[in-house]
Amino acid sequence: MRVYGFLADMVVVAHATYIAFVIAGLLAILVGIIARWRWVRNFWFRTIHLIMIGIVVFQAVFGITCPLTTLEHYLRLQAGQPVYAGTFIGHWMHELIFYEGPSWVFTLSYCLFGAVVLGTLFLAPPRWPRKRPKADQQAR
Repeated sequence: MRVYGFLADMVVVAHATYIAFVIAGLLAILVGIIARWRWVRNFWFRTIHLIMIGIVVFQAVFGITCPLTTLEHYLRLQAGQPVYAGTFIGHWMHELIFYEGPSWVFTLSYCLFGAVVLGTLFLAPPRWPRKRPKADQQAR
């Protein structure tokens, strides 16, 4: 039973990491635009970031519960723990990422956040990955 509680805590950590990447990624992009950091135009970074917030917006618009939340609830039940309680790490991660409020507020927030992410694609478009010259590819 203890393993389920640990796994539930790890899901919460993964959930918080996902959220942190989306938020910190946008902040880094915005600062990078101003500071003219080249790396914020990295195609793969920007694509992954856009997909991640796109998933959140899609779930919010269509009323889909996040699979990480569903998995965590399942694991907590298997561990015999209340759904939003648990260990120290689990408790504080929940306090950090889960707020009470009307669902429309969250949907609107996610959509606005997603719109800002889309806007950065126009302010600082990602650079497409370059193809290596054929001579360079053959040398490998």
